[in-house]
Amino acid sequence: MSGTPATSPQELVMTLLGSYVHPRESRRIWSGGLVAVLAELGFSDGAARIALARLVRRDLLARHKEGRLVHYSLTGRTIALLEDGDRRIFSLGTRERPPGDWTVLWQSIPESRRQSRERLVRRLRFLGFGAVQDGTWIAPHDREDEVLSLLAELDVTEYAGLMLGRPSGGLDVERFAKRAWDLDGLAARYDAFLAEFGELPGDPPDGIAFALRTRLVHTFRAFPSLDPELPGGLIPPGRANAVDLFHRLYAALAPAAQRHFDEVTRG
Repeated sequence: MSGTPATSPQELVMTLLGSYVHPRESRRIWSGGLVAVLAELGFSDGAARIALARLVRRDLLARHKEGRLVHYSLTGRTIALLEDGDRRIFSLGTRERPPGDWTVLWQSIPESRRQSRERLVRRLRFLGFGAVQDGTWIAPHDREDEVLSLLAELDVTEYAGLMLGRPSGGLDVERFAKRAWDLDGLAARYDAFLAEFGELPGDPPDGIAFALRTRLVHTFRAFPSLDPELPGGLIPPGRANAVDLFHRLYAALAPAAQRHFDEVTRG
């Protein structure tokens, strides 16, 4: 996928599932079709099949043998992850966030629970948290409910502490925030997004619309892990235009892109 950040086929499958598989609770997708669309996006058949097998092992896909064909469906875990992702992706930058409580989390998950710790870190970043120092994370909003639910899901509540509070009036919030998040890099990423997707092709064929919309979603879905949605003057200047562009292109390309995905994965 030229122009996108380095990615893995497993990550790209999750983008495809979130963007094109509806209804999520019951639809089954032909394995050969998934391999075919991944090939269109630059991955070999072998890499695609390995990715699908690994997603099954991670309980993110369920495998169904139907005669000579193999189909996949979404697991409950995947549906929950995609719904959570939709909330973050489609709400990013769409409303003003006034100053309020910040969330502070500290954790000391032991090495024996490394996988749980790594999953916690990935989900914290997607919720807009930044690392202040080893094991200590902050978010500039009240994330108590989401974090408590996440700690319970991973069964690591006993290794973590959580606190809500507000920055002191004498704190230089911008300087403090730059310790936890790469705000200059974030602004550059938004500018790059606008440069890459700034012009909508008039009426692209279905296959081109599919490739463009998939690249659009896959690129934009990185922003919730990079943008903490800081209040006021700390918002990156290019974000509003990038968010508007994403929503317009996502909707405009949807019919043609969905037709292409459905045709290739029908089986």
